[in-house]
Amino acid sequence: MRKSRFAALACALSLGVAACGGSAPPGAADGGDGGGSGETITIGSLHPLSGAAAADGQQMDNGAQLAVEAINEAGGIESLDGAQLELASADTQGDPQVGQTEAQRLIDDGVVGLVGTYQSAVSSNVAAVAERNQVPFVIDVSSADQILEQGYTNVFRVQPSSTVLGERGADFLAAVAEGAGSDLPRVAILHEQGPFGTAVKDSFSAQAESLGMEITNVASYDPASVSDFTTQITAVEASGADVLMVAGYYRDGVLVAQAVDTVQPGLDAVFGVANGAFDVPQFPEEVGAAGEGYFDANYHLDNTNPETQELAALYEERFGDPIRTAAVLSYDAVRVIADALERAGDADPTAVRDAIAETELDSLLAADGPISFTETGENENATPILMQVIDGAVVQVYPEDKAETEPVYPAFPSG
Repeated sequence: MRKSRFAALACALSLGVAACGGSAPPGAADGGDGGGSGETITIGSLHPLSGAAAADGQQMDNGAQLAVEAINEAGGIESLDGAQLELASADTQGDPQVGQTEAQRLIDDGVVGLVGTYQSAVSSNVAAVAERNQVPFVIDVSSADQILEQGYTNVFRVQPSSTVLGERGADFLAAVAEGAGSDLPRVAILHEQGPFGTAVKDSFSAQAESLGMEITNVASYDPASVSDFTTQITAVEASGADVLMVAGYYRDGVLVAQAVDTVQPGLDAVFGVANGAFDVPQFPEEVGAAGEGYFDANYHLDNTNPETQELAALYEERFGDPIRTAAVLSYDAVRVIADALERAGDADPTAVRDAIAETELDSLLAADGPISFTETGENENATPILMQVIDGAVVQVYPEDKAETEPVYPAFPSG
């Protein structure tokens, strides 16, 4: 399978880490059949720019914008006479109905493809709209398995699925405990109640039990309305669990850490699986010592990759905020569409979709290989890694080939 110039352009970070572009969308001056210098192709970016997940949503939109700028500064789409990209950003508000409406609006406005959306419930609705209109949708963040279980042909996912995240998370927990000479832990589970959290809980539980771990209790919550976890953490303490597994978003992850610090439930570890808080640099900055030792098994930017390091530096210089992995996923999602445009030499959505299906594109994430999609749209090389907050910084600790240092377990020795 041919790799495009965009694999090489990924390292051109002085221009804003490279990607690529495409031809004019349907309705453009040339009807979308060839593009040319001065033409512009629009990619739709759907993320929660307001509401409880706005911080992540803005990061993701920023990441998508950086990719577009890098592509344009690197010369645009060579196969289309240097056609330029632009990003059309829409606020889903974290609401599935709003996301659905905004997706249709962007498609009606002539975008060549969509990236998004962060919440699985929103992405489910957007996927249906994209499929109905036969416009490619590249999911940057949304892990629920059911999104790609509908037989769609226009929907692709860069990050790992909930099944992969949950199963590998359980594997990592067992490996870390056994590597430290500890017994397999008894695990309590706390998860957000939507499709994402429920799917991660289900796959983690099944794999943990198959490995010999005991699940002591399971509790769910509404991430949009929860304000305190004292009751839930008190129940974890009463269950006799050794480890608390948490699957949720950033704001609720911070609240969990605060409640654990207050209740002191005597755990060996708090172990996130696809947690939106425990592996981002803002988490230890916000919660301080309360977050020390927290694990997260999640998709993650590759801190050992010099190209990723350069993108992270560019992002912080531009936006004054440390980059989150979600922003890198959005960056890569735009690159996937742009790479397909380059190889297709055509902005017709069907041609772009067919080219996306043949993608083989190097990623800035920790992965088992290049971005490459199965027939169902899953990135077959997407994988989580295990991170931990050590000395106030999020570092990669497992598996060994991605580790910056060894894991600390038990994370709370006095637990």
